[in-house]
Amino acid sequence: MTDIFIKSFNRAFYLDRCISSIYQNVSGDFRIKVLDDGTPKKYLDKIREKYPEVEIHLSPSYDQKGKAIEENLQSGKPVNGFEIPTKFWFDNIKKGSEYVIVTEDDVWFTRPIDINNLQNQAKKFDIHLLKLGWLGNENERKDLNLESISEDLESAQPKDLLLMNKTLMNAFFHNQYKFFTILYKLKIVDNLTTLKYWSLNSILMGFYKKEYWLEIWKEMDGKVDEKKQLINASVFYKKHKQNASFVSRLKTEAMKTTFQSSATNSYHEYGFDFDVNLFNHIINEAWLRGEFDAMENFPKDFSLAYFKTFVSDQINIPEFEKWVEKFQLQYQQMGCNVN
Repeated sequence: MTDIFIKSFNRAFYLDRCISSIYQNVSGDFRIKVLDDGTPKKYLDKIREKYPEVEIHLSPSYDQKGKAIEENLQSGKPVNGFEIPTKFWFDNIKKGSEYVIVTEDDVWFTRPIDINNLQNQAKKFDIHLLKLGWLGNENERKDLNLESISEDLESAQPKDLLLMNKTLMNAFFHNQYKFFTILYKLKIVDNLTTLKYWSLNSILMGFYKKEYWLEIWKEMDGKVDEKKQLINASVFYKKHKQNASFVSRLKTEAMKTTFQSSATNSYHEYGFDFDVNLFNHIINEAWLRGEFDAMENFPKDFSLAYFKTFVSDQINIPEFEKWVEKFQLQYQQMGCNVN
């Protein structure tokens, strides 16, 4: 049995799509566990009615976040998207199965996978992280030793990572004592070096040996500290670097995410006249009424034209389009395929 954890916040229409895609594409023995941090009860009740076998767990800050959503709709007060229930996630995943998938509500499966087969192969090859998707970004291929290990998997051993103890990795990522600067001047590293450590992590699309996920996410202290995650991952990987299959991936991606929506404005506030919280509310309400089809344009993301039919009366469409373009550009510049 494999636990599939879905971290969710106030995008029931995407959560519906995520869960539906699992039942459509994932075979084998699994349980779905939603870790929710504030989605209004009426939306979760519809999810419960549609998927009664799905477990929904509420964060300790659930009521507080729900109140923040109400205040935002009434007065425009921003929802603080930087208050993250990392301990809630950690504690639930710690109680999960030996291998886990940890994803988010705006991610979905695009093609069939057999989760029992993945687990069997993970055990056989001692895989700690199996990447099920990588946002279409093939830039990292040059930094990996890719080698076929089965019909559908390839090992993805990172090349040329500096692997040191935790003290030195902290100094490296935070440039303590000018450590990174010295390495840069010696031409041992460059401005892209730290990005290579993402080969050891997957925020949205990882099939993990639980012990490794917990190691990456320890001591997050209520925020998603990406540098700390990469430090934790590199220190752990240092002990296992002889295992060429420690990080592996599917030969063909099986997961996709959106580049048209965000849970809050906190991470994607670009100065345009577009309120992502209002946008999510409008779509959630249309979905609740049964008017919005959570699987429209699947397995691709919702079409922009489809969104517009629901929001055009309350959202400044040209500003929305600019926001989407800016959001997508961020990921395109990293090599991601946003289509």
